[in-house]
Amino acid sequence: MDVYEIILKRSAIADLDALRKYDATHIADAMERHLEHDPTKESKSRIKRLRGVSNPDYRLRVGDYRVFYVVDEDARRIEVLRVMHKDHTLPYYKELKR
Repeated sequence: MDVYEIILKRSAIADLDALRKYDATHIADAMERHLEHDPTKESKSRIKRLRGVSNPDYRLRVGDYRVFYVVDEDARRIEVLRVMHKDHTLPYYKELKR
């Protein structure tokens, strides 16, 4: 099975830098575990394909945090756009739907 390359956009790096080291490490581990091999496999609690927005394509739930990312199947690459606390996701969704 091919491995996907995970690329963090500047906004995602800034989001992770703003978190406690424990939370940032936990999120990074979850990204490696869930996104490297099958980033499009939806589940009820972990990975969800976002509908009604063009970018990002998916959301990964890691505890109280959400990782928003785009999958490029041809290049076998994942671009992580944002990492945010669940309390801040509603304004982000509203911004995406504009």
